[in-house]
Amino acid sequence: MSDVGEAAGALPQPAQEIADGYAVDGAALGLGALLWDGACLPGAQIRVPLGMLNRHGLVAGATGTGKTKTLQLIAEQLSANGVPVFLADIKGDVSGIAAPGEPGGKVTERAGQVGQSWEAKGFPCEFYALGGIGPGIPLRATVTSFGPVLLSKVLQLNRTQEQSLGLIFHYADAKGLELVDLKDLRAVVAFLVSDTGKPELKGIGGLSTATAGVILRSLTAFEQLGAGDFFGEPEFDTAELLRQASDGRGLVSVLELAAVQDKPQLFSTFLMWLLADLFHDLPEVGDLDRPKLVFFFDEAHLLFDGASKAFLDAITQTVRLIRSKGVGIFFVTQTPRDVPGDVLAQLGNRVQHALRAFTPDDAKALRATVKTFPNSPYDLEELLTGLGIGEAVITVLSENGAPTPVAATRLRSPQSLMGPLAATELDAAVKGSPLYGRYAEAVDRESAYEKLTAEHEAEQRAAADAAGKADAAGRAAKKAPRQPKDDASLVEQVVGSGMFRSLARSVGTQLGREISRSLFGTARRRR
Repeated sequence: MSDVGEAAGALPQPAQEIADGYAVDGAALGLGALLWDGACLPGAQIRVPLGMLNRHGLVAGATGTGKTKTLQLIAEQLSANGVPVFLADIKGDVSGIAAPGEPGGKVTERAGQVGQSWEAKGFPCEFYALGGIGPGIPLRATVTSFGPVLLSKVLQLNRTQEQSLGLIFHYADAKGLELVDLKDLRAVVAFLVSDTGKPELKGIGGLSTATAGVILRSLTAFEQLGAGDFFGEPEFDTAELLRQASDGRGLVSVLELAAVQDKPQLFSTFLMWLLADLFHDLPEVGDLDRPKLVFFFDEAHLLFDGASKAFLDAITQTVRLIRSKGVGIFFVTQTPRDVPGDVLAQLGNRVQHALRAFTPDDAKALRATVKTFPNSPYDLEELLTGLGIGEAVITVLSENGAPTPVAATRLRSPQSLMGPLAATELDAAVKGSPLYGRYAEAVDRESAYEKLTAEHEAEQRAAADAAGKADAAGRAAKKAPRQPKDDASLVEQVVGSGMFRSLARSVGTQLGREISRSLFGTARRRR
């Protein structure tokens, strides 16, 4: 094994050529040391330029090969360089990034092997939880801003139903019916399939009573699963993810998802909403010397499973365009096959941990993965099945944007705690955050449900009053001589009024503006 101070010129020729591809003049993140011919060469450092981390990336590998530690390693160095980071903590073992790591024999040994000057450090963190389920600052979105495309994904609607839901959102937007939570959307759909609302339903075009009924039942079932907590106000402002700590380090935003692991469709789609909202709000900035934010999308296969063509197209477009807004995305999953080809083609930074080939499907996935790498002097099929924990095959984009040579790498150890933060420490961090008071308590203000309910009650009162007056007028008419009928009766006036036409038309006069929506149909009303 080479010494830490070994000069690059002393490397074997093939290793020297690989090492030259990772030479960086500017700021860079250290990933580890080159593995060549069974030896770890700390004189050949594998780095990724900081300015290339908005070019997106992939961290892949079989379960237990070290993917989580890799994203922790990258996140730490981004934070240290002043770049905010977003992490989704699905298993609950990423929260330790807030605390210093524990020194020990294995850490010391790994540091010596890869030429790392290891020092225990914790990093500034904010902890969030979807709807307040689990430890974290409650993170919510309004139904209006979530939009029909993303909501169709979590409701598992088919293409026709997705298009119909889009028409319902269009109707609510145009009529000023704000969809804050699920009961608002349920109220609008219920109104459209009611006797009073059916004329409005026909006016939308392409939306049948039967399809609206299916959507209504899906919403009811979805709400009964406890998903209602994720939608409402105060809505999370995604600009919170772009902050730095007081010492200039990037803030690491950790979304704790262990408590909602049984709702993968929801949390994976909610992560996409965060990205879509950032895309909707951030200005174009072109190429920066460092990203504004790097977003790690863990368990990425959940996002693409069962996705409609419209949903996949929107993901592809968002990934393609958000780079120019200074945001880098890393998809974290088991194999590159989990990511659609159009998205995979945009992931220039690759960290591939070991793959298994126990079954014919595994072998097929292995061969497909090998084909996604540039030509290299390694036998990648053999290498990928023989990598140890914390080792990976890497290729990234160099400072001039060209792919670096494929490098088998022994990765550095994270400096923060490689495990969950103690529950008491996590709770203290959440309660001590200045954001906790802003988002902790849910607010239920007047929105579509309250407006439609008030209109319905007003209609019932008016009808009752009209019926009473008509009855009294009828009794009086029997006692009085018949008069010429010059004007419409009171009942006819009431029935012909706007109250008996469309509740939504009267509501529409209150706000009456349609919301502008983005690629995913997401929208936000700034207040």
